[in-house]
Amino acid sequence: MQQQLANILAEATAAAPAIAARPDFEAFKARVAGPNGTLTAAMKSMAAVPKADKPAAGKLLNQTKGELEKLFAATLARVEQNEIAARLGPPIDPSLPSPDDEAGSLHPLTQVREEVCGVFRKLGFTVADGPEIETEWFCFDALNTPASHPARDMQDTLFFPAATRCPDAPKHASEAYLLRSHTSSVQIRTMLKQPPPVRIVAPGRCFRRDTADATHSANFHQIEGLWADKNVTLRDLKSILDFFVREMFGSSAQIRLRPSFFPFTEPSFEMDLKSPNLGRLSDRWLEIMGCGLVNPKVFENVGIDPAQWTGLAFGVGLERIAMLLHGIDDIRHFYANDLRFLRQFASAV
Repeated sequence: MQQQLANILAEATAAAPAIAARPDFEAFKARVAGPNGTLTAAMKSMAAVPKADKPAAGKLLNQTKGELEKLFAATLARVEQNEIAARLGPPIDPSLPSPDDEAGSLHPLTQVREEVCGVFRKLGFTVADGPEIETEWFCFDALNTPASHPARDMQDTLFFPAATRCPDAPKHASEAYLLRSHTSSVQIRTMLKQPPPVRIVAPGRCFRRDTADATHSANFHQIEGLWADKNVTLRDLKSILDFFVREMFGSSAQIRLRPSFFPFTEPSFEMDLKSPNLGRLSDRWLEIMGCGLVNPKVFENVGIDPAQWTGLAFGVGLERIAMLLHGIDDIRHFYANDLRFLRQFASAV
């Protein structure tokens, strides 16, 4: 029987590569394991095996049966792949242009992000990046945001359900993870990695529990800036922001700073913009960003001596800039994937 089983397995192994279609596979399987198949005949011959040899013969028969089942499974998987490939047709080259439509272009938010980063590169800023999933320490504690601050409520911030040990933020036994509500956390990560002087902008996606209406979205984009150096003053902040708005909105654009409050800057300001080139919003003061000088507590939290170093910080929504530049009145257009909307920006690339 040993030789009989070896022959059955060898014949099946040799025949399997030639099987290309499902009917051929079914016929092949029936010849081996069907009611009149060679393996079935070998199983029936077990009755003639001496009693003393039956345990060894049964073990060998089971081993052969297992090998054949693996062979059947592999052959059927290959046949199914052939059927799928036949339905899909010949493979395509995804790098070729579409024959049905014009070439694609950068998304309007991507275009605005690159333009804003380009403006700040002229001032010596570099672009920094950080994770979208953050911990409370990086997103709030390190930025001097107290535990009682409304931004840390569940109705404002998207928290993950479980807290876990965070080796990057050792000041707490455990840290709640969240989708970052601003890219200010990138400033913290950057200052922990390198001592001043630091001059960065941090563009990126942010998340808040916000109503998806014409001016708000639970998913949005920010770009935040940080300049930490010796003797950084409000005059530097004002000059940087003046340069930024004139590059983005034209040489006639003006700004004004109104006192405000943010936990991570002191003093803090809301910046308003006025420009004659904004369509129906022309020549009106429009709130556009928050800014200020870095709070000494923030420097202390990342191990920087506030008596030696000062800094400025600012943050603005990229959607806000894009809406002003292009006269868009509904933020949801950016996420609707409507080609009629997106094709309007193809010529801007």
